[in-house]
Amino acid sequence: YVKETFNSSDLRFCDDILIKVSRSFAAVIRQLPPTLLVDVLIFYLVLRALDTVEDDMTAFESNDIKIGHLLEFHETALGDPNWSMDGVGEADEKKLLQEFPKCHAVFAALKPASKDVIIDITKRMAGGMAEYVGKDLGQGTTDIEAYNRYCHFVAGLVGEGLSRLFAASGLEDKSLAGELVLSDQMGLFLQKTNIIRDYLEDYVDGRAFWPQTVWKKYSKTGDLGYFANQNDEDAKLQSIYCLNDLVTDALQLVPDCLKYLSKLHCAEVFRFCAIPQVMAIATLNKCYHNADVFTGVVKIRKGLSCKLINNTNDMSGVHSVFYEFAVNIAKTAAKAKGSGFVDPSFDRTIQICDTICDLTRPLAQYKSRSATLNKCCLSIAGIGFAMERKSIVVGASAILVGSKVAAAVGVVGTPSDLKPASIIIAEMKGNKKTA
Repeated sequence: YVKETFNSSDLRFCDDILIKVSRSFAAVIRQLPPTLLVDVLIFYLVLRALDTVEDDMTAFESNDIKIGHLLEFHETALGDPNWSMDGVGEADEKKLLQEFPKCHAVFAALKPASKDVIIDITKRMAGGMAEYVGKDLGQGTTDIEAYNRYCHFVAGLVGEGLSRLFAASGLEDKSLAGELVLSDQMGLFLQKTNIIRDYLEDYVDGRAFWPQTVWKKYSKTGDLGYFANQNDEDAKLQSIYCLNDLVTDALQLVPDCLKYLSKLHCAEVFRFCAIPQVMAIATLNKCYHNADVFTGVVKIRKGLSCKLINNTNDMSGVHSVFYEFAVNIAKTAAKAKGSGFVDPSFDRTIQICDTICDLTRPLAQYKSRSATLNKCCLSIAGIGFAMERKSIVVGASAILVGSKVAAAVGVVGTPSDLKPASIIIAEMKGNKKTA
């Protein structure tokens, strides 16, 4: 399908530039099925190009000129096959704009439904970005409403666009395109996690997004930079108060994120959506009650990232991850309270962690029991192999395989209704022939 539909040279450029502008996103997008991969690839590159225009603070002579480029982007970049922009952005983002006709060529070959989604989301996102051009964000957004609104424009709309692309591909139910709230919350959870983690970098750049109605409760100087002074014991204490407050706010989005994931049927689409979500909850766990947020960028270890990716194959895996980190955050909060730390957000933190645990505990426990059974069977098979007892090896292997098959068909445990894209596509073709 891909070879027959798209120019190989233009598509190669898009694939190469994707890796350079977002290595992490390239990793998850490449495991999407061919009938959806290119649509999502172009969707991302178009929005990355738009974001490059919005991010450049020196390329345009005035804010009005920049706003004009943003508001016209869906017509110029997506309407004119020869459109490009020079002198905006840096490095690979600059190259993306300079050689945008190659992206447009691939975009033009997409199915009409996918092109309509990309144009619509690009237009609406550009309108939202235009609202913030010229705004002084040195001290963050004004309040929670403005914070949520910004996150909606730059991430919630991406969630909506992806849901509509999934539905248009036929790999997910058409009803998914109408799940606007859940799609929005998925995006907000990722964006808020990034904003919390990137406090220092954003503050130094003069474009911060922590809401003033939250952080001003804790800043003794009325300045967002107050929290960066970690040598001052009072500033360090207040910074943790503020950080925990914002992490707790982000955790409120988890129930809707889990609900969204439960509506997916395609295994590849599920992993594409679930992997960033488990990375986000792991990052929030790392950030919670961690003063390092105010002295640098907090990141999860590569080993943990690999483990999360490998375990994110179905809802039991996802629930297991969310359960683990919700328990960890609650334990950290309780330990801090036990040592005399009086956190204004403590009750809210425990409440949302309890809610997440209640939602995820059944599947998390199933996952744990399944993992224990696997280890036991492998250990027994290993012993049998060492003793040269073929019957033990065969017996243990049979139990292992049998448990997997039984769970898959729903005889025991909690089966997954996720299907590979190849099976869904075959079923769609079969339905068309029957019709």
